[in-house]
Amino acid sequence: MLHNSNDYLKAAELARVGFWELNLETNEIFWDTTMRTILEVELDYIPNLEEALNFYDPGEDRSKMKSLVERAITEGIPFVQTFQVTTFKNNSKYVESTCQIARKNNKIISILGSCLDITAEQNLINELRLNNEKNSSVFLNTNDAVFIIDANTKTIQYCNSRAFELSQFESSELIGHAFSVLFSRKQASDFSLFLEKTIANEHYLIGESSLTTKSGSSIPVEIAAEMKIQTDKSPIFICFFRDISVRKKEDEQIKMLSLAASETTDTIIIANPVGELLWANTAYLELCGYSLPELMMAKPGHLSKGPETEPNTTNLIREAIKAQRSITVEIINYNKKREKYWFELSINPIVDSNGVCTNFVSVGRNITLRKEKELELKKLAEEMSLQNSKLINFTHIVSHNIRSHASNLSMLVDLIENSVNPKDKISYFELFKEGTDKLSETIEYLNEIITIDKNTGIQKKTVFLKEQIEKTKQALSLLISDSGLEIINLIPPQLTVKVIPAYLDSILINLMTNAIKYKAKNRKSTLEISHQMTESHSIINFKDNGLGINLNRHGDKIFGMYKTFHGNEDAKGIGLFITKNQLEAMNGKIEVESTEGQGSIFKIYFNDK
Repeated sequence: MLHNSNDYLKAAELARVGFWELNLETNEIFWDTTMRTILEVELDYIPNLEEALNFYDPGEDRSKMKSLVERAITEGIPFVQTFQVTTFKNNSKYVESTCQIARKNNKIISILGSCLDITAEQNLINELRLNNEKNSSVFLNTNDAVFIIDANTKTIQYCNSRAFELSQFESSELIGHAFSVLFSRKQASDFSLFLEKTIANEHYLIGESSLTTKSGSSIPVEIAAEMKIQTDKSPIFICFFRDISVRKKEDEQIKMLSLAASETTDTIIIANPVGELLWANTAYLELCGYSLPELMMAKPGHLSKGPETEPNTTNLIREAIKAQRSITVEIINYNKKREKYWFELSINPIVDSNGVCTNFVSVGRNITLRKEKELELKKLAEEMSLQNSKLINFTHIVSHNIRSHASNLSMLVDLIENSVNPKDKISYFELFKEGTDKLSETIEYLNEIITIDKNTGIQKKTVFLKEQIEKTKQALSLLISDSGLEIINLIPPQLTVKVIPAYLDSILINLMTNAIKYKAKNRKSTLEISHQMTESHSIINFKDNGLGINLNRHGDKIFGMYKTFHGNEDAKGIGLFITKNQLEAMNGKIEVESTEGQGSIFKIYFNDK
């Protein structure tokens, strides 16, 4: 039997390798001296199979060893495995066990093998793994290739099973060979420098390289290395190699996507599950005016909010992020200089395989030009609608008024032609003359309305309002004096308005003469002219104490053509209609507040832009 070979046993003892044999014909177990030393039993200790297996730690290690021994006995399958054992003196050790099969006449007669104490090496590996777990998540996975390299000779002293799997080399092709077998010439040189840096490092060092397999393929790996000083032994490097091929491929894909995202004219934002920015492309940074560090971990919606940002839209975005659902909106945003722009934004959640939202991706674009065009078209449509409304109204006026005058004149012509009495003809002629005067007056009013609509593009001029009011008062001085109307001009001398001067003169005349026409007979008549300012308009108030108007009855007709409310003989119902058109031609407007029997306030809005 092999255990009778003294030379073999001596060699095994020198190599710290214990030898064991199970004779299947006698069921005897043989342990050499090194085997007994490793398991810390007496030198005359003679084990049986059950006792031998009980040295292996209960649980996975013992079950695995039992299974491997049974397969070796029954099927003749050898094995090489690492186990954790507890010695007779209750010390925990790591051993690497091998098993071979001995046959005679094709019958298995014994199984025999070796046991190497690798406790020191394994403890170093465990210590480095513990350091890595404390300081980095890179090497948490135990499925790393482990190499122990002699610091002096640069030869590989130990490899785990994953090292053989990754490199494709057998044990005999790695153990005792220089580490350079794992690399190309350039990578071997870089790895040598990496180990030199590890010597100077207080803890472990992490880097990247490429491992060259036995078949010649190159595998990108991440390496963690640490130098350990062993008592009475050469210092060693413990190195973990991790295959990062998948990660590298993903990194390349991310780089390509990042390049595409950076170059697109659409804005792209990546945010965390609560909406805080993690990354933004160049298009977004240029649009908002902020740098990436200024935006990191901030909520972009908060920074871009401004006076005209619609709160309801902001709330919709906030609710969508909270509910982790998609949303597309159009919103007014503000850049760093507080300049506003229209922004079309689409926000979508990114979920993992468990349906948990990990990030949000927002894609947007500046749609300011489009919105300005839309608003311009909307304004144009409104103006066209207004013009169409005016045109229809004007058509009705022309159709009704001119046809009435024409019909009346036609009847008078018939009377004149058919009358034989000269006196009747003269009286009819007077009526005909009066009718033509009315027709002429109507045509004049209609012509004035047309002129106002045609002159909407006339350039406005800046005038001093108080001065213009005084000029109108002077022009109407006789009429004002005869009526007893007191006009109180509270406009400051320096106040200016941008107007078409001829229209302003017409408006002032209409409002002053209306205060005279509709004054109350039982009290002294006054017209107080004051002003107030808004962001976009100068508002001139004409407050009188005249007859007033019942707005509940006449409010919708007060600025209509030929609308009168008090039965005055000289009332034409044309003045306020013309005033309204003149103000609208200057982008202004007129409003009225009135109480019947107490007076009215006409508010004139001049657009100062």
